[in-house]
Amino acid sequence: MLKIFFTILVIFQGVLFAHCDGCGTQKEHSHGTLKGNVKYQGKVPKAKPLKMDADPICGASHEGKVLSESFIVDADMNFKNVLVWLKDVKYDGPMLETAVLDQKGCVYDPHVLPVMKGQNVLIKNSDATLHNIHSMAKINDQFNFAMPKVVKEKATSFDKVEEPFYIKCDVHPWMKTWVLVQDHPFFAVTDDKGNFSIDNIPPGTYEVIAWQEKFKMKRSLTKTIEIKVGQDTVQDFTFIKPEKK
Repeated sequence: MLKIFFTILVIFQGVLFAHCDGCGTQKEHSHGTLKGNVKYQGKVPKAKPLKMDADPICGASHEGKVLSESFIVDADMNFKNVLVWLKDVKYDGPMLETAVLDQKGCVYDPHVLPVMKGQNVLIKNSDATLHNIHSMAKINDQFNFAMPKVVKEKATSFDKVEEPFYIKCDVHPWMKTWVLVQDHPFFAVTDDKGNFSIDNIPPGTYEVIAWQEKFKMKRSLTKTIEIKVGQDTVQDFTFIKPEKK
C-alpha cells in the first residue's frame, strides 16, 4: 500500500508541474529590458591628469598619473559614465540595497552614482587622510561633514527626486562625484564600452534620458521608447560636440 501511495503522489506532482510550467518565472516574463550604447561624435578632449600634489598621501596611493573621469571616450567613441534613466515611472516595488560611495586614492568611487529616493547610501573613507564630503544638491538637503582617517564609514540618504548634482571634497578640490536621485530603480551608468542595461521594466511607453556631466541637463538627450513584455528594447544615444558660435 505504501508503494502505491508514493507512486500516486509522484504522478500527481508530475501533473501539477506540467500544468504550472513557467509559474516560477511569471514575474520575470511580465517585464522588459532596455539596452543600448552611448557614443560621442566630435574631437575628443585630451584627458587631464589630476593634480594631487597638495596631499602626499593621495599621490602615494597611485603608481602613475591619475586621469580625470569627467570625459572618458575610447577609440571606438564609446562614452563611459553616462547616466541613463527612465522618466515618470510608477514603481511600488522593493527598495534597492545599500549603495556605496568610497573615497579611495583621493578619488570618489564610483564617479557617477544613481540611487533611489530613501535608499541607504554608505560613504566610506578608504584613505589614511582627511576628507570632507560636501553635497551640492539643489532640492535635497545639503550636507557638509568631515571624515578624518579614523572615521571610515558614514550613512546618509536622499529623500527627494533630483536631477544630477555633485558631491565634492573641500580638502581635495579635484574630487567630485555625480548623484542622481529617482523614485524608481530604472537607471544605469554606461560601462567602459558605452553600454547600459536596465532590467525588469513594466511594459509601457516611456521617455528615457541620457546625461553626461559636460553636457549637463541643458544638452541631455531624450528618446521615447516602448517596453514590451519579455523583450529587449534597444535605444542608442550619440552626444555631438556643440558647434562654437
